[in-house]
Amino acid sequence: MSAVPRSEKADRPAKPVGRFRRMLDRLSTSQEDLESEELQEDAQASGCTRIAECRDRQIVRVTGTLRTVTLRPRAGVPALEAELFDGTAPLDVVWLGRRSIVGIEPGRRLIASGRISMSHGRRVLFNPKYELRPLGQE
Repeated sequence: MSAVPRSEKADRPAKPVGRFRRMLDRLSTSQEDLESEELQEDAQASGCTRIAECRDRQIVRVTGTLRTVTLRPRAGVPALEAELFDGTAPLDVVWLGRRSIVGIEPGRRLIASGRISMSHGRRVLFNPKYELRPLGQE
């Protein structure tokens, strides 16, 4: 029997080991990457679907941070639009007939649920059920 040589990569862990190596890894990673990683971990911990995995007409429960909130009329009806980001992909969240909603503001985290639709190549969630995340968890 002959021994099969092991590759060096098989012996190495995927993540840096040791406190110093982890600190160097975090320092060399951009702030945006760190925030995306944190949002993805939060989505997984809360049992929500990752936005990048959402398909057209699927009923989902997603979580993330609101990046933008704008008032944009749709077919003559006021519509409050927000972009929700979970670290994987953006999702447009639209409340038809609303000019504002208390607590819906950029930087706020929330959980939204409803049926995904596609509009102009972007995922959209119309009039979702939503839960604002407590401010202390941000």
